[in-house]
Amino acid sequence: MSDLRIRPAARGDAPAVLAFWRLAAQGTSISDDEAGVARLIERDPEALLLADRDGVLVGSVIAGFDGWRCHLYRLAVHPDARRQGVARTLLEAAEQRFLALGGRRGDAMVLERNASAHPAWRAAGYEPEHQWRRWTKPLADR
Repeated sequence: MSDLRIRPAARGDAPAVLAFWRLAAQGTSISDDEAGVARLIERDPEALLLADRDGVLVGSVIAGFDGWRCHLYRLAVHPDARRQGVARTLLEAAEQRFLALGGRRGDAMVLERNASAHPAWRAAGYEPEHQWRRWTKPLADR
């Protein structure tokens, strides 16, 4: 994986990231627009990690730390780059970020219906916590 480069996203990456998520990620978020991605990058410039190979975006993960918990979102790998260590490399970078910030445990948002992603999360050492259920409330219209 020496040709794989992990870097934080820049504001100018927002359109490419959104296009990438439409191709490589499952599901959508209320924040899936340029303003949402720009807000993330502005608030925490190191949170959105991108993997590129020869200048082509092949993976992403959001590694957010709120000072209390370490949250992982939007782990996505280009379909042509799957099973090549991209997700593992992104998660290792996210975990190093968390450790440097004083984080103690990572938690990941993983769609239950995205069964093809579950083995990758398990291989990285993550397990579902069945005693927890995510509760949400939209605060704004799309």
